[in-house]
Amino acid sequence: MMRLPIAWLATSTAVTVTALVVDLPISARTYEVESDFTAVVYNDAQPLLVGNDGGASTGGFHLFDLDGGATLPETKHATPSRTKLVTIVYDVGGKDLIVTIAQPDSYFRLYDAQTAEQVGEPIERTLGDWSALCVWKSQNSGEQYLYLFGKGQAVQFLLRKANNSFEIVEIQTFDTPVEASSCAVSLSAQSVYFSGDDNPTVYTFDAAESTAVPQISVLGEGNDDVTGLAVYIGVESDYLLVAQEDSIAVYNKFFTIVGSMKLSGDEDIEIEGLNVYQSQTRNYSAGVVTYAIESDAGKGFAVSSLEAAFNELGLETNNAYDPRKTVNSTSPIRARCNFSGFYQNWTCSCFAGFKGVHCESFTCRNDCSAQGTCVGANKCECDKGWGGLYCAFRVVEPVAETDANGGDGDDPAIWISPINRSESRIITTTKSEEGAGFGVFDLSGTKLQTIAAGEPNNVDVIYGFQAGNRTVDLIYAACREDNTLCLFEMTADGILQTIAGGTQPTKDDYEVYGSCVYRSHKTDKQYLFVNAKTAEYLQFELTWVDDTLQTDLVRNFTGGSGGQVEGCVSDEANGWVIIGEEPHALWRYGAEPDDNSSEGVIIGEAGDGHMYADVEGVTLVEGATADQGFILVSQQGVSAYNVYRRAAPHEYVETFTIYENVEKGVDAVTNTDGIAAVGAALGDAFPYGLIVVHDDANELPDGSTSDEASFKLVSLGDVLGEKLMRQVDRNWDPRAS
Repeated sequence: MMRLPIAWLATSTAVTVTALVVDLPISARTYEVESDFTAVVYNDAQPLLVGNDGGASTGGFHLFDLDGGATLPETKHATPSRTKLVTIVYDVGGKDLIVTIAQPDSYFRLYDAQTAEQVGEPIERTLGDWSALCVWKSQNSGEQYLYLFGKGQAVQFLLRKANNSFEIVEIQTFDTPVEASSCAVSLSAQSVYFSGDDNPTVYTFDAAESTAVPQISVLGEGNDDVTGLAVYIGVESDYLLVAQEDSIAVYNKFFTIVGSMKLSGDEDIEIEGLNVYQSQTRNYSAGVVTYAIESDAGKGFAVSSLEAAFNELGLETNNAYDPRKTVNSTSPIRARCNFSGFYQNWTCSCFAGFKGVHCESFTCRNDCSAQGTCVGANKCECDKGWGGLYCAFRVVEPVAETDANGGDGDDPAIWISPINRSESRIITTTKSEEGAGFGVFDLSGTKLQTIAAGEPNNVDVIYGFQAGNRTVDLIYAACREDNTLCLFEMTADGILQTIAGGTQPTKDDYEVYGSCVYRSHKTDKQYLFVNAKTAEYLQFELTWVDDTLQTDLVRNFTGGSGGQVEGCVSDEANGWVIIGEEPHALWRYGAEPDDNSSEGVIIGEAGDGHMYADVEGVTLVEGATADQGFILVSQQGVSAYNVYRRAAPHEYVETFTIYENVEKGVDAVTNTDGIAAVGAALGDAFPYGLIVVHDDANELPDGSTSDEASFKLVSLGDVLGEKLMRQVDRNWDPRAS
């Protein structure tokens, strides 16, 4: 998406008010579901709760009968694929619609709100990692708009009837100060509200039928991090409901708190994804608030009656509200502007991708990168070998994939065999509780071994470590289960086994996340890097003392600009550690313990025209000299990878993405995370080097998705081509230095 400039207004003055706290019992809940967001379907005969499903094989959404009793019965389960976002749009061409986006393919899908049957084909692919979705029905025109939020940006769409189907048309894209994790719309205030993860701030901007970039301001700050937003449509003005872990604060239009409702009925409650059903139902005379819940009883969806809580807080209920109500007004979207812009003040203001006095012609961003044909408003038909955002990404195909293994995979590493390079191994992590540990695969992707570990996240290889009188290879990862450093020995014949001292502590109150290794060319000392989501990096020296591994903390520093970090890799020949700050940039720091870590060098930055958030895995392809080779980094939001030159100033080379290999039955890569690559020739299977990448959705040939992860294998030569491969050391020996 194109990122546009925007002005953010100053924070409003905080007002401290002691608010009444009332009890809000859980009235009913569902069975276990991988839950994030809720929506509701107004239906006089059978009101429905709609909840997303973020599971791999079960991904999509569920419908539950709101009046179904203490355990809400499911009425429908649709499984397009892993889904996070869901909302309801009423009376579009006489039909009520459920709107979702499946994470693997980023397509909008529409479903009949009463039957949950899909309406037409998937429409309007919007490539990105999206985090919040809400709907606004203009009270002036009756037109229906969607606001979709992602990595520091939002997109406004128009949803309308088109011939015998429906279409979603982009109005504009604009920047936001945070990645929104929730949003809601007030009809009385004609305002959109949104908030970010781990953040107490609520932002707002005007809901408007306009192509002018909205002015975003801070509405106020809650007492704790916001986990969900919803609006209760009042008789005279609306209330803003703000979820904060196990409570829902209620604010008026001035963001003055009028009370708080604390959830009860279970232990360790955490809620998100709020919504409200205001009409009277058979079981709930004053309506309900709905939410995704995680507690001692598990994860799923739940509802709470609003009657007692609203009475105690002295709030007026509005059971008369009905989102299905028709608005009879004049639309600013008119034939004079070819229905592709707003006709206001006697002129046409064109939607994104349209141009001309009457919005009569279309255009494409970046002119389809000169690698495609513009066939519609910001719609490119890419030339062969190109795809992704506006045909800017080189398309490659995987040649194989690993056997399905474990639950939630994350990161791979490639171990080069000292005996026979064709017998090299791929090591992958499973970071979920289910199947936690490492998988070991041969170069065809066949699983050879699994070994349990405490939810390892990133994995790296240490070659030639001196363990007493033995020289061994080690596998290293940060293990999130107990926040330790996990090390295993890799035998010469490619088998993982435990080693003395293989579990090492970090420090008190430190939650590990990403990790990588570094051996100093100056001192020959071996180091381990580990990071936390807070961007605090710890550097440990690894030694062998008294027949066991030992670590000593030698350095800590903040990586990047303080945003969440994870992936990292070292460049030992140059003495660098290269780190990914997920929402912002790829950075370079000195890797020696005494290097200045107060300031890093940016290699690539989200919004620079080449890099997109989230910046995830990073790997180094060695050249014959320290100035040759390439840095590869994954970009989760667009399911693509950037290539940069190893030598400073790290010139951008290209972006590639991995499509389906139909002939070999290997699915495309989506929502990618970790990456590993080597340029060394690995026998007949990979004579031009190997790239291994994480794939979020392991889609099977029959169209279903496996609960177990797989990693895709790509020839490095297919990505770099003959000319760039000349700068790769195909004879690289990691044990030679």
